[in-house]
Amino acid sequence: MRSFLEYLGCGNIYKSRESFNFIVTKLDDLAHKIVPLFRYYPVLGVKALDFEDFSTVVNRIKAKKHLTEEGLEEIKQIKVP
Repeated sequence: MRSFLEYLGCGNIYKSRESFNFIVTKLDDLAHKIVPLFRYYPVLGVKALDFEDFSTVVNRIKAKKHLTEEGLEEIKQIKVP
């Protein structure tokens, strides 16, 4: 996990009882490191749809669309169809 953290240059690793969690919270890191990583190495199966939703939300937040009532509602609809 540490080499993953070093490779990406972002995020933190947290240990829970039985697992480790890699968490990225900075929008720029999500938009410029995480999303491109999963574009290059695509997620397969049902999770690919979840990734597309995630990527859409990241792009809308980056464009500051979440700051309007209408934009926030669009993001909510992506999360819960």
